[in-house]
Amino acid sequence: MPREKEGKQKTKGIPVPIVPILQKFLKTYEQHCAQMQTFVCPALKQDLKTSISSERILRKFMLVRPEDSPPSIPPISLEPLLMTIQDECYMLGKEICIWSLQLSNPEIARLASLLELRGCAACPFTSLELIDCRMDLWSLGRLGRALPCSCLRSLVLDYCRFGNEEIENIFSGLENNQRLQVLSLRYCGLGPQSGPRLGAIIYQSSVCELHLDGNCLQCSGALALLRPAAEYAEKQGRDQPATSPPDLGSPPQQLQVKQRGSSTLNQTTKSPGALPGKTPAGKERRKKGIKKKIKDLTEAGPWLVKLYLADNGIDGKGKEGENGLLEFTQILTCLITYSAHLREIDLGNNVLGEMAAADILEALRARKTGKLPVLKIIITPQVSSDIFRSVWKNSKKSSITHKKKKEVCSWMSVSASYSHQGIRLKTECGCHLSLWMLSITMANRTCVKRYCLFYNNSFHWNQAPFKF
Repeated sequence: MPREKEGKQKTKGIPVPIVPILQKFLKTYEQHCAQMQTFVCPALKQDLKTSISSERILRKFMLVRPEDSPPSIPPISLEPLLMTIQDECYMLGKEICIWSLQLSNPEIARLASLLELRGCAACPFTSLELIDCRMDLWSLGRLGRALPCSCLRSLVLDYCRFGNEEIENIFSGLENNQRLQVLSLRYCGLGPQSGPRLGAIIYQSSVCELHLDGNCLQCSGALALLRPAAEYAEKQGRDQPATSPPDLGSPPQQLQVKQRGSSTLNQTTKSPGALPGKTPAGKERRKKGIKKKIKDLTEAGPWLVKLYLADNGIDGKGKEGENGLLEFTQILTCLITYSAHLREIDLGNNVLGEMAAADILEALRARKTGKLPVLKIIITPQVSSDIFRSVWKNSKKSSITHKKKKEVCSWMSVSASYSHQGIRLKTECGCHLSLWMLSITMANRTCVKRYCLFYNNSFHWNQAPFKF
């Protein structure tokens, strides 16, 4: 069997010689930094060396400003990295993450041009993270114009403070975007006026995971955000025949995204991947490639799966008062009751109050009655303990799991090896067991013998010896 697998791998293509590729990449990057009189990023250099020593493909490029760097050291620039990627035609990277850098107009212009590349030299990156970066109005406008043409699946702009005109440039690039699935705008200074634009983006794009923690949408902004998706979900739920079960499917398969927020600075993959080679079935491969490109475009629609609205000032203390909180609660409960795609909502650090929490609880029960998928929801604990406990119970997944029946071991033939700790056994079906006898002296000086059997990664205790 192993020989057959090796043969199949050889037919796929030639393995990538990743070590010389990364060594040349590092050398070219250092040369570009020297030419542009910029500082070599220590984090990126370390990631490259680690990937070289472990013979792994570097998937994620990290540019991080060093802590407590003296003023005499030149700044870290994004341009040398982008120039190296283009010069070396490095198509194995998937993510670019930039932390706490002042990005100039030439840097953003080169980044936008890279994102817009098509054809054989198309940009390979599907994730862009600009965290706590400073950009002016022109840079944000140029980045916004590149978003509709890019192949990005995830866009993270956390801790980038935006004004109304600046964030509008980003919003304009997200309209009718049929590729982007994850959008994160945590702590970006968004106000209630951003709610209608975000609601239109959710309704007209393929975004299914939205992170908006730490902004100030308040009740009116959150209401405008949820209204289009809630009305669509209610229409779909009411139009469905009562005799047929609800559609429990998630969004289309291409919308199934992994939980981002990976804390690792460098996500790598083993190098024995293969580059496609010329085969007699070249036409079939080209057809598959065309189909794959078509599948990358997802039908626009409210596919909201995960929504994070923690710490957004959603309470009855804003300009709208209690009426605004009541309207928001009505839209939220409508979305909870009818949305078959929704899986997770975070409303932490928003003082919703007792009435809103009770309405959420009723919506969760109605969702359960309608046999929709379990919804995980987080609310502030500043409500009565009974309601909070009920919301928690109705939003957690069932602990009952259906396990397959395990194969019954045959005890007719057992081989044993003795040690001073106990006996290690091996059954006919290949299961390993270990048996120990423990003598425990109690407080009244009586000795109790306990027999411990370790089987299938679990312990089983008995006061009497096991019979084989």
